[in-house]
Amino acid sequence: MSIGWLKDLWFGYVKDAVDIVLVAAVIYYLILLVRGTRAMQLVKGLVVIVGIWLVSSVLGLSTLRWLVSQAFSLGVVAVLVLFQPELRRALEHLGSGQMFRRRGFRREGAVGEGTVEAILQAADYLSKRRIGALIAVERDVGLKEYIETGVPLGATVTKELLIQLFIPNTPLHDGAAIIVGDAVAAASCYLPLTENPAIHQSLGTRHRAAIGLSEATDAVVVVVSEETGDVSVAVGGHLARGLGAEALRALLMETFELGDDKRAERRFASWGWRKRDG
Repeated sequence: MSIGWLKDLWFGYVKDAVDIVLVAAVIYYLILLVRGTRAMQLVKGLVVIVGIWLVSSVLGLSTLRWLVSQAFSLGVVAVLVLFQPELRRALEHLGSGQMFRRRGFRREGAVGEGTVEAILQAADYLSKRRIGALIAVERDVGLKEYIETGVPLGATVTKELLIQLFIPNTPLHDGAAIIVGDAVAAASCYLPLTENPAIHQSLGTRHRAAIGLSEATDAVVVVVSEETGDVSVAVGGHLARGLGAEALRALLMETFELGDDKRAERRFASWGWRKRDG
């Protein structure tokens, strides 16, 4: 009797509730992935099309409903072509297991506090002297294809090394330095430029390269402007500009899940991406 009651409960209520929760979780996760990207405009467009389809169904407008249905069919191919970078990043994000990893768990080979400190000190030195720099730090998505475009180093990250790499007229000052774990894997690397039309025209090649790599991967990219000395950070296709020393420290410590209390840093990072996009 109790087993039958539990079965009825499952098929009657619990199964539907679980189904709704899972669908809501998937939709929420997809929104997080596309938020702040070109794909967000696609989502808004789909909402409008679905609304038109519902209205045409309720009012019995068969021709309009047929046209909308055909648009859905053709739209699948168009989405795959137009939004290939966003789809690739979403699949890489899913494949990296970030959505399942518990916060505070650090994988082997992750960036340590010493490396973050070296980046902070180097950025401060370069910023004060208005020396341009571009430093990319690998996270879950590998940067091998970009490392291969530069000069391999495999040297331990230090403040002095990072500074020396970007001194003007030295052999490796052009391009980006890429950090993997606690080592500078390569320097003078080529990074992809963003093609986002919403990026402000005032941003130069370094900033566009930083945003471009952060769109294609989950890397964290630190940029020092040679014109103004401002320090910026690109993550997930967004750019936080003009960061002070403490703000930069908080953002990097939060991003690499270092330090003890991260709540204030999370609030800062969330505010920074919303308010300071290119």
